[in-house]
Amino acid sequence: MDTYLETERMVLRRFTADDADILIELDSDPAVMRYLSGGVPTEPEVVRERYLPNILAGYEKWGGDLGLFAAHEKDGGAFIGWFILRPEPEGPLDEVELGYRLRQAAWGRGYATEGSRGLLGKAFTKLGVRMVWAETMTVNAGSRNIMEKLGMTHTETIPTPPDMETIEGSEHGGVRYEITKEQWEQR
Repeated sequence: MDTYLETERMVLRRFTADDADILIELDSDPAVMRYLSGGVPTEPEVVRERYLPNILAGYEKWGGDLGLFAAHEKDGGAFIGWFILRPEPEGPLDEVELGYRLRQAAWGRGYATEGSRGLLGKAFTKLGVRMVWAETMTVNAGSRNIMEKLGMTHTETIPTPPDMETIEGSEHGGVRYEITKEQWEQR
């Protein structure tokens, strides 16, 4: 396994061309997709033909240091989900998005906080990142709680993207949280 980051209970690694099935399985759970697509699963062809090739292309674009990373339990190797640490497509490399998508079996076990903390540490100490941001729907209390636990600050309310207007809670829009290297160092 090509380890990208190790935390107390997890190993994060780069995805490979053979990982379509775990991504399809993750995106087929209506609960996982609740605040992303209103519970509609991602079509397997979309994962195989668009998502996975884009993930792999991201490693090339950013030298393997930024992108989407598969998370596995150290004990037993079970797939937990993925974490993301990457800039906007044409954005500066020192401003990156933090995010995650976890299997239901991993919910409520502290994995999102643990993986995110590990990525913040790597971003600010090894990757030259100045600011990390994250966005979620206003009604996604679970993700907002994690962002606050990480020391991120709610910086703005954002409009709901047109393709998400039918999702439960979309009328409340979204929220953006940020943390700078200086804020992280003071924690």
